[in-house]
Amino acid sequence: MVQISPVTRALVPVDAAAAGQISAPNYDEFQSDREVWDLLQEKPESVLRVTMPHCHVASADAIGEDGSAEALEHAGEQMRALIESTLTRTLPGVLWVYEIRSPKRPDAPQIGLGGYARTIDIRTDKNPGGNIIRNEGIRQEKADGRSRLIKATGSYIGTVNLAVRDAENQLLPALEAVTADRGCDYQATDEAGNVHSVWLVTDPDQVAKFSGLMDQEPAAYVADGNHRSAAAADLGLEHFLAVFFPTSRLGLEPYNRLLPDTGVDADQFFESLSSQFDVEPLGDVDAFRPAAVHEMGLYTDGKWYRLTPRDGSYDAQDAAQAIDADIVQRHIIDGILGISDARDKRINYVGGNKDAAWLKSRVDAGDFRYAVSLAPVTMDQFVAVCEQNRFMPPKSTWFAPKIRSGLVIAILD
Repeated sequence: MVQISPVTRALVPVDAAAAGQISAPNYDEFQSDREVWDLLQEKPESVLRVTMPHCHVASADAIGEDGSAEALEHAGEQMRALIESTLTRTLPGVLWVYEIRSPKRPDAPQIGLGGYARTIDIRTDKNPGGNIIRNEGIRQEKADGRSRLIKATGSYIGTVNLAVRDAENQLLPALEAVTADRGCDYQATDEAGNVHSVWLVTDPDQVAKFSGLMDQEPAAYVADGNHRSAAAADLGLEHFLAVFFPTSRLGLEPYNRLLPDTGVDADQFFESLSSQFDVEPLGDVDAFRPAAVHEMGLYTDGKWYRLTPRDGSYDAQDAAQAIDADIVQRHIIDGILGISDARDKRINYVGGNKDAAWLKSRVDAGDFRYAVSLAPVTMDQFVAVCEQNRFMPPKSTWFAPKIRSGLVIAILD
């Protein structure tokens, strides 16, 4: 069973106006430090001054080194200032109902239950019976960076997105009942127009009811935040901050690729490409986003192409190998361009907050030789990989809308 417990000391905005000032995108939603700095100029009270302290500087030229001792010291100072701010208050024993209403899906908001999940429940090689199942491997360097920020600030700010099946359809109606019963405690609208609303749950009976519903879930799948949960575990902490969402309400967006010129000429590239894909030129189109899995878009030299994997290019019985990102990695990025490590820094992974037209613009500007546009992974694919006890290919799932940082922060005592 999956266990959830209230956050023992929660730092929350005092109202909606404060939530708008404090809340921010996660650190990994930005393409550059300059984007972070620009947003801090618009929202100086933003929690980014804590999560991205090296960007909380007077000028863009002064942006520092992420994770440096100086930056971490500044993060601690800014966290203390946030706790003392008139924009926040602290509350004991908090769960929360969290709704994200997207203009793309106005009739099916993403809704979940927030609180503490247990690090002891994370499935690892040393804990194969854990029921919180990761969707990808851990880069220790990245987890260490999150650990240092937790220690420097004495808090959990980043929230892990956990998916649960809700097979009996009991959790979703219970969450919706809370949202129908009263207005939210506060809300904030993000840069894409998504409205994030929070209902704080402190009544012991309601806490017990939701804890009982979570007990009925056999497993939870890490949709986003593998390194945040790993950081807490590495520090020997008992809990990490999480929101549990029913899979029926989770949304997925593409996770695309921008690729460099590795010296392969065009004729050789397309000859190799045709051995694994049917290649269809798309003519004069400005942008192309595939409509379904096993259809990919490729942009290079001013033209878009539709790629369809040929029979035998992947094993349909292997849920991870059947993911489009893995097919592209094996047959294009490694097989043609010779970049065998999917985490090679020459590969630029672009989340669903940037569209195919933006990908095209980066290639046209000469920053990259190729853009690969993918369809979103389906929820069934995602769950199948987890249930086969495999990992998703790196950077293959972009869950959207994302949990917004700063709406609930856990202060560690």
